[in-house]
Amino acid sequence: MTKEKKPFNLRFILLAGTALVLLALQIIGLFPSVTTPIERVEYSTRDVMMRLRGAQEPSENIAIIAIDDFSFNWTGYQWPWPRSYLAEIVEQVNKGGGKVIGVDIFLSEQDPDPANDEAFANALDSMPASVGVIQIFSDTSQEVIIDTLLPPQAIYHQALDATGITAFTRDEDAVVRSVQAFDTYKEKLFYHWAFEVARLYLDVDSPSNPTAKGVLFNGKTVPLHNGQILVNFAGPAKTYPTYSASDVHDGIVFEQNPDAFRGRIVLIGATTVTLQDVYPTPFSAQVPTSGVEIVASTIDTLITGQYITETPAWGILLSTIAAALLAALISRSQRPTLTVTILGAVMIGYAVVTLIFFLKNRHILPIVAPEIMLFLGVVLPTLEQAVSQELEKRRVRSLFSRFISPEMVDQMMSTQDLNSLNKRSDLSIIFSDIRGFTTLSEKMTPEDVVALLNPYLEAMSRVIYKHGGTVDKYEGDAIIAFFGEPVPFKDHAIRALRASLDMRVALDELRKQWEKEGRSTQIEMGIGINSGEVFVGLLGSEQRINYTVIGDNANLASRLQDLTKTYAWPILISESTYEQVRAEFDAEFADAVTVKGKTKPVNVYKVIGRKGATESEQLKSWQK
Repeated sequence: MTKEKKPFNLRFILLAGTALVLLALQIIGLFPSVTTPIERVEYSTRDVMMRLRGAQEPSENIAIIAIDDFSFNWTGYQWPWPRSYLAEIVEQVNKGGGKVIGVDIFLSEQDPDPANDEAFANALDSMPASVGVIQIFSDTSQEVIIDTLLPPQAIYHQALDATGITAFTRDEDAVVRSVQAFDTYKEKLFYHWAFEVARLYLDVDSPSNPTAKGVLFNGKTVPLHNGQILVNFAGPAKTYPTYSASDVHDGIVFEQNPDAFRGRIVLIGATTVTLQDVYPTPFSAQVPTSGVEIVASTIDTLITGQYITETPAWGILLSTIAAALLAALISRSQRPTLTVTILGAVMIGYAVVTLIFFLKNRHILPIVAPEIMLFLGVVLPTLEQAVSQELEKRRVRSLFSRFISPEMVDQMMSTQDLNSLNKRSDLSIIFSDIRGFTTLSEKMTPEDVVALLNPYLEAMSRVIYKHGGTVDKYEGDAIIAFFGEPVPFKDHAIRALRASLDMRVALDELRKQWEKEGRSTQIEMGIGINSGEVFVGLLGSEQRINYTVIGDNANLASRLQDLTKTYAWPILISESTYEQVRAEFDAEFADAVTVKGKTKPVNVYKVIGRKGATESEQLKSWQK
């Protein structure tokens, strides 16, 4: 029997299809305006790694003056505060030895009292270095996009040493993980004010050579993601030293710590939720971080040079391909438990590697797509294999249910290769035939023949199944069956003879039924049994196959069945069968007969019945 060829490799298609879908999503994600589901999950995994890393010791070079709820309550001011009050805060910082002050307050509009602006500008000018913020925003309400620049008032131009944009980037999940490194207005380039603060503090040149992937600063290339700098957050809110604005104004801070601002970068900004300048960060979505503290983390990242880097696009795609190849290798295992164990170990191992890379090198390896590729690349082919095996089992069950009992089919389902069923085996073979059926059928209509024969074949087959036998085939009224395969039995000869005697009992019950139906009851059955080695297996073509036995010993069983006519005896067995059943059944020697195909005489035995059977239960000649 030739092995059926699959039209295509479904497992390969599932594996390749999964890889192509993931690669396509990753390629789509390279466009700045598109955020794929993989990227969203990737954001969350990065947050988890940052939280696992934990909060770091913040830089001692940065302090924050918070425009907080306490200051609002203490001063009784409404926003915006008088700039003269802010000027007095800056003067305190200057007296305290602050090196660079950054003001996260828009100064594009005048104070109700112009003198307050003058006082604030003078205070900023007196600082060693000061930085303000500008805003560039686009009006998209019209058909034409209009960009607008909101710089500080002219009075602050000379007072401030630098200005910069203050744009944050909120990802699809509204979490801030990066800030916009630069922007342009009428072909003029503006950097984020964090760059300007860091530049003045370090006393280095301004950033240069900006691209979507990086910008040169302080002798290093700052890695950018689509023009965004990934912030290496030191921790959650209030990680950096933070002082209430009113405490700084009233001198309370310096009474407690005269060196609170000495030689430091001091940032002034709102931390109260009322002014809506707070954002979720990787460390906390429940307790948001103020914008000024996000800038503090950005400045800290620039000063220390501890940048977060990402795997380039080609590396991301390559990792998915590598995961697909690894999944193909893992799924080759034929042991589900081993497959699941290896898959779990590899997935956990890769997750640990990505965490180590982040902790040691601040480098983000792609994790979501490779892990999905590994999981689906193993699970889908494994499921396909399981489905294929189940379909194959159903095919085998359907095939063998024609020959043996369902119980026996279930026992042999552990056989994985159908070709392993083709073998030489020691069996017991039964040939049974209705005596004179041809003559009887000539007197009956075709419908009556079918009505008689179908119940007969069904009843006999049921008996054979009961004793663990396999029905080979039906040839008219003849039944060919064997015992010992596909489920091996050492007592196959005893099972065959038990089945033969029960077939006689079943025939008696049929006779009673036929008598009630007015049918002929003059029906006898002859059975021949032989035991020996034969070839057993699946024979036929791809369109039609049969599970059968072939060999000299099968032919001898057929000859013994023919001899039941000669000896007018219901069951005849060979000497090989007799030797295996003699302990349980009574039999007597009938004759030594030279049958067709044999050169030496064969000893033939008449089966009397089970040992100890009553006379009524013993077999007798059907001749009267």
